[in-house]
Amino acid sequence: MVFLPLADHNRLRTISFQYVTVALIAACIVVFLWQESLTDEGAVRAIYAFGMIPSVLFGQDQLPPSVAVVPAPATLVTSMFLHGGWLHLGGNMLYLWIFGDNVEDELGHGRYLLFYLLCGVIAALAQAIAAPGSDAPTVGASGAIAGVLGGYLVRHPFARVTVLAFVVLVELPALIVIGGWIVLQFMNGVLDQGGEGPGGGVAWWAHIGGFAAGALLINIMRPRRLAPWS
Repeated sequence: MVFLPLADHNRLRTISFQYVTVALIAACIVVFLWQESLTDEGAVRAIYAFGMIPSVLFGQDQLPPSVAVVPAPATLVTSMFLHGGWLHLGGNMLYLWIFGDNVEDELGHGRYLLFYLLCGVIAALAQAIAAPGSDAPTVGASGAIAGVLGGYLVRHPFARVTVLAFVVLVELPALIVIGGWIVLQFMNGVLDQGGEGPGGGVAWWAHIGGFAAGALLINIMRPRRLAPWS
């Protein structure tokens, strides 16, 4: 992505602090530090145990009993708290920190947590449906965060976002920053052919599914006390 978001300029209106966003970031960091504390073999086992594997989710394959520590449907949730590396974690947490607070502000703390988890589950299902026979684990919060981006874009399309564009700091509307991001996800998803193409196994369809879920759910779940557009 040519635009790296660094901050947005969008004040909170209904909450004093984004407690749930911070808690989700903390949870992902704690889980990743646990992953880092494992041996190489243990880290791989954790990915297979708690990651979402489409072929296992749909009953085509089974994990060994020693690895299948949670039911396959539960991995739709557990997978979104694991990450594949420091860059994977850092990129996801940056996007969640920048855009999550305003979506939490729109929904309130409890609705926002439910919104985040629903977007993550729908994102994982979208990826599984795109590649139902895949035995590769999918991990990461990016599907849920894509839902946050979808909700943010619907509610705040013209909010100003400071981005690093190549080596220059510029302010752009969220419509360009987030809109450009989802167009890139869709293009890569088409080219990647369900994880077998040039995309390197990135869960593009999880991003697309999560984004669509967030864009749809934001106005369904938001309290009616807020203005219909901002």
